[in-house]
Amino acid sequence: MARYLRVEYPGAIYHVTVRMVGVKNDSHSLLFLDDTDRTRFIETMIKRSEQYDIRLYCFCLMSNHFHILLETPAANLGRFMQRITTAYAVYYNFRHQRHGHLTQGRYGAKLIEGDNYLLSLSRYIHLNPIQIKSVKNLPVTEKQQYLRKYLWSSYRSYVGLEKPMKGISYEPLLEEFEGKRAERRKRYRQFVEKKMAEEDEDLQTAIKASALCIGCESFRDQVKEKYLDLARQYKTGDDVLLRQVVQYLSRKQVLMITAKALNVSVESFQEKRRNSMLRGIAARMLCLYAGLTQRAAAEELTMSSGTAVGQQLKKLESVISDNRRLRKQVEGIELLLKKERKAGNVE
Repeated sequence: MARYLRVEYPGAIYHVTVRMVGVKNDSHSLLFLDDTDRTRFIETMIKRSEQYDIRLYCFCLMSNHFHILLETPAANLGRFMQRITTAYAVYYNFRHQRHGHLTQGRYGAKLIEGDNYLLSLSRYIHLNPIQIKSVKNLPVTEKQQYLRKYLWSSYRSYVGLEKPMKGISYEPLLEEFEGKRAERRKRYRQFVEKKMAEEDEDLQTAIKASALCIGCESFRDQVKEKYLDLARQYKTGDDVLLRQVVQYLSRKQVLMITAKALNVSVESFQEKRRNSMLRGIAARMLCLYAGLTQRAAAEELTMSSGTAVGQQLKKLESVISDNRRLRKQVEGIELLLKKERKAGNVE
């Protein structure tokens, strides 16, 4: 069966779902085996979201799948998802002495009409824990207790049962409610929990109406047109649904700022040196802040292929996890590039 092309544009909002490979309800097909796995995934998700300028609205981890509601100011959902799923799969397979693919085929990602369906989708995601067989048919009060005690979603932090989580953008959802922050959290809790005993029929109808998106008829038509344009020429037309838009820096800007921070010449990034992280650092910055693919970064750095760049990026990740000094250098360069972009100094 052919895969749907992925429609991406600046400011797009998606409901992303990923499921563990294997048979449903099989004890060997759990995506998260314990709290260590869950914590590792959340840390990876938050870290990568900051690197790729992803706005995380909410999430929920279940035993064999997870949901994320997010916005992509830089139109880079594919890169973000590839990084977090690959990073988690490497960790998971190593820790549990496992081999092969971790997730079931391609991740699911439906575009969301934010104005009308953002709140409903967040509620749907946050109510996932009470949809499991052992909880689904319990009295409402017991389901309420279970939901409020569930640790592996953003719900508790939304309703004030724990501190706000780093990396989660709460404002787009909570600002839909009146009052001060505490009152908004209370109103959001009421909004979510009133649907514990009944299905959101309007949302379910919208979900079933299109394989590409969740929204009203006009939004579905817009997304369909984008999809058809993409299918014809792999080009996306002008987008009228822009939200937060990220502009990439030029290759020259990225390399010059990176070289200055490392006290080396720009030409150094094109030199092959044994045990040097210069090319890996330059490749990372080009991909994240100039928007280059690994293949384009390879050409810029006179490397053999995109695969070679990928190997450099993996090596850099491994090294900076143990080398605090280098990690601080890399984080410092990223901060400089973010400031340059935020200031609008884009060539």
